[in-house]
Amino acid sequence: MNLFSYAILWTVAIFVSACSQQNVAGGKLSPDEFEKLIASTPNAQIIDVRTPEEYTSGHVAHAVNMDINSADFADKINALDKTKPVFVYCLSGGRSAGAVSMMQKSGFTTIYEMPGMIAWNSANKPVETVESVAGPKVKGLTEPEYLETVKSDKYVLVDFNAVWCGPCKKLSPILDKLAEDKKEKLVLLKIDADENPELLQSKGIEGIPYLELYKDGKLVWSHKGLISESDLLSQTKL
Repeated sequence: MNLFSYAILWTVAIFVSACSQQNVAGGKLSPDEFEKLIASTPNAQIIDVRTPEEYTSGHVAHAVNMDINSADFADKINALDKTKPVFVYCLSGGRSAGAVSMMQKSGFTTIYEMPGMIAWNSANKPVETVESVAGPKVKGLTEPEYLETVKSDKYVLVDFNAVWCGPCKKLSPILDKLAEDKKEKLVLLKIDADENPELLQSKGIEGIPYLELYKDGKLVWSHKGLISESDLLSQTKL
């Protein structure tokens, strides 16, 4: 192939790439626009690309934390539904712009970007914290300590989760409601997977959300993945 042919192919490649990015819908939104569009979008995919520490201190409600500087960021965004709108933000817009560029190249069809949490807070928008959603989480348990923790005269339902896990966030209110409805006989224990890597390794847990149910310190039921309240009640007989 001669240099002229290479030049033609390179020009075509650039043109196709540019067109594919131009065909991506969405754009930059103000905090007001961002909030309203999220509210009108069922099961909105909201991505906070800051660090876990920044996310924990306060984030947009129902946002999932995917640190753009983490080694598995590309894998996490590729696990999203690229055919549905995605809402992205960081602190002030720099990291979110990089995330938008990656998503455009990955084939997302609709991407909305918000200036960041600085603008969000300046507009007096509501902020959600990790504990306001999931309650206090147990950190750094060894397996012997874990087995002692699940000993109770009540049922103990253990929820292994993480703040960045979308299915975990969907499951959390189901478990909270169940714990409140069954509080006379059930205790809910939430284990942060990121804070307890050794415990997950020793138990052979390979995916979250992961649930375990104990009675008198003995494991009587377990489940990996998202589950509805009706199925959970049916399977556990609670």
